[in-house]
Amino acid sequence: MISGRQIFRTLLALAAVGLSGGCAMMPSTGPAEFDVDNMGSKNVPYALVRLTPESVSIISHYEPRGLAGAFPVAQKRKGPARLVFGIGDVVTVTIFEAAAGGLFIPTEAGVRPGNFVTIPDQTVDNDGNITVPYAGLVKAEGRTNGEVQLDIVSRIKNRAIDPQVVVALSQQRTSLVSVFGEVNTPVRYPAAASGAQDRITDAITRAGGIKDQGYESWVLVQRGDVRATVPFANLIYEPSNNIFVQPGDRVYVYREQQKFLAFGAAGQQGELNFDAWRINLAEAVGKAGGLVDVQADPGRVYLYRLEPRELAELLGIDVSKFTGELIPVIFSISFRDPGGYFLATNFQVRNQDVLFIANSPSVDVSKFLNYLNIMMNTANNGIFLGNNGIALYNSVKAVQGKATSGSSTVIVQQ
Repeated sequence: MISGRQIFRTLLALAAVGLSGGCAMMPSTGPAEFDVDNMGSKNVPYALVRLTPESVSIISHYEPRGLAGAFPVAQKRKGPARLVFGIGDVVTVTIFEAAAGGLFIPTEAGVRPGNFVTIPDQTVDNDGNITVPYAGLVKAEGRTNGEVQLDIVSRIKNRAIDPQVVVALSQQRTSLVSVFGEVNTPVRYPAAASGAQDRITDAITRAGGIKDQGYESWVLVQRGDVRATVPFANLIYEPSNNIFVQPGDRVYVYREQQKFLAFGAAGQQGELNFDAWRINLAEAVGKAGGLVDVQADPGRVYLYRLEPRELAELLGIDVSKFTGELIPVIFSISFRDPGGYFLATNFQVRNQDVLFIANSPSVDVSKFLNYLNIMMNTANNGIFLGNNGIALYNSVKAVQGKATSGSSTVIVQQ
């Protein structure tokens, strides 16, 4: 039979194990602050960056890839690309001669108006060519009207009288721009000439504008095999991302509220909306209900994020320890420092960031002491029950002894 003293010793041993394990047996809202600071993850390596005026300045001046980063060639131009002919476009060719009696203008030109002839409209064929009398097949696909004009002139200049050629796009069936999704009038329209200087916001305007709030709308641009996405408001507040529209672009507008996740000693945990096109770290902590007074360690506020290798290098991180283009980074800031709040207002939170506020070390101590108190009470109850059990056992044995020494007949009355 296990005595109460043995129960007490067992509970004390369990308490010692819990204490030596750094309170690992205690419930918690997340990793302890010393685990984060010591970068003690066994599964995912990460870098820890303290938010300082220098690091915040580096981050604030670094623009995520966005549209400008995804399409850098387009940004180097002073305007959109020039329109070129494509297979299926309908082309008009007009040829002028300086005097009558040439290749196209008869001698009796006085009976006809002007000194030019217009060839019937023709479609750029599957080989990318058009046909011009006395010039033969002329390559049109992938060329501008000026390039086609010079080609025709070079072919007929020895036969016509000082020829001049005008090539015009009669029906534009290629070089189209598509705008669809959460816009008022989805449209596929011919790309404007380079002089129009159309940008992404202009393309969206042609589609009747966005349906929803700007901070809830995202814009995806696909150009060939490259695609990039930015919040709609980013096109307004970061003009570098409002790139020129190119023929063949596909612009997709969709609705997605930007969110971040809050865990730990925050007043509110879970998935929280920005309700704006961007918010800073101080605003994010406020949206999460602030720091719980009896639980949080204001010196241990963390933000989890994946950062590009380029920015990680600028922050002084040894990126050779990581694979891939995105580096797991945990940013740390102290709100015990009064200046920490100023830093937090200059540090922008991004969509899907994770905010974690660590417990104060005293919280774990309190949990352990409460746990130890429960074990002590359990041990005392065990001793009490053990003593009462021995007394009960002795009483039963005494009654049995008296029963055997008395009458051997027991009468049971119904």
